[in-house]
Amino acid sequence: MAPPDRVPAERRRRRPTKSGVVLSAELILDAALELLDEHGAEALTIRKLGTALGADPSAVYRYYRGAEDLLLALGDRLIGEALDGFKPEEHDDWAAALRDFGLRAYRAALRHPRVTVLSSYRVTRRPHEQRAVETGVGLLRRAGFDDATAVRHYHAFVDTVLGHAALDAAVLRLPADQRAGDEQAWSEAYAQLPADAFPNLHAVRGHLPTMAGPAVEHALDLLLAALKAQAPES
Repeated sequence: MAPPDRVPAERRRRRPTKSGVVLSAELILDAALELLDEHGAEALTIRKLGTALGADPSAVYRYYRGAEDLLLALGDRLIGEALDGFKPEEHDDWAAALRDFGLRAYRAALRHPRVTVLSSYRVTRRPHEQRAVETGVGLLRRAGFDDATAVRHYHAFVDTVLGHAALDAAVLRLPADQRAGDEQAWSEAYAQLPADAFPNLHAVRGHLPTMAGPAVEHALDLLLAALKAQAPES
């Protein structure tokens, strides 16, 4: 079933704009993604999008109801990128497939951090998201979990992936000097804390720089190990 907020097909424009461009839903998304990537959320307005397309802003409304509709469509496009080329049947077991799926979603999100920060907590109600949920829940049902448990576990899985993606996307949006300062803090400020006041941090000081990097793979491995231990197939 089509999402309830999509614009009916009969309203879409088939004639070229004044600049000679024939608009399409994908072309508009391309322009919106470019605006977001380069200028941030404040650039995602119908007026600015119309200018970027060389079209009257009203033409955009023939495809999308507004900036909210566009944002959800952009979030769904990232999910589609994660699914592109993903073949669960190529993996030896359901957990390996789920891990691959999660890392694909994380990497797709990090390719467009501005979109991820704005859309990772939304429900797109669009085809790619629907296919993603179908795939993830299906893998957990394949593991032998009952229907209710499969949904709960998928919820924990996808929130783990998207939570790390949103966090790391926010880090990527920091100014370079702030990001460098935060990274250096683990090897400098924290590593130099006195042993008498911070015995545990002093003991692990050589490992603290790993705190500056992403933790998504380790988090996924911990979660999947717990799921495998509970799986009826085990």
